[in-house]
Amino acid sequence: MRGYLDIETSFEGGITVVGLYADDRGCVQLVGPQVTEVSLYRILEGLRTLCTYNGSRFDLPVIHRRLGADLAAEFESCDLMLECWRVGLKGGLKRVEERLGIRRWTKGLDGFDAMRLWHRYEAYGDGEALATLLEYNREDVVNLKRLDELLEEHRRCE
Repeated sequence: MRGYLDIETSFEGGITVVGLYADDRGCVQLVGPQVTEVSLYRILEGLRTLCTYNGSRFDLPVIHRRLGADLAAEFESCDLMLECWRVGLKGGLKRVEERLGIRRWTKGLDGFDAMRLWHRYEAYGDGEALATLLEYNREDVVNLKRLDELLEEHRRCE
């Protein structure tokens, strides 16, 4: 079974949110102090493949460095960014989504905004900032599944 993984980080490089989407469990998010190695493995239980966007260079190394979990060694990894490159889709996830007509409620936000939202939540207790950050992350992981489905159409045509 495939899972779609994305993390958000703070300005200091800590993991603030781990988002996961899988068909059998929907969207699951670990936030702040919930982000531990034990809780991470708990939400990944039963998965075989982890799909990310640029995760081989960002998400998986950060998780390994911060939590000690070597997900690249323990799961099959599918970096959808590399698959996008193979079919001529260059750029970040938001740009690729736009080119493919995948919509977002959090359109216009990016990783820097995610760090700012976390800071507003942590420093000032801004619950609206946290809600926006969680929606941004939820859209990332749900849209990774949609992107994977669209790429599957290309895989069948090769």
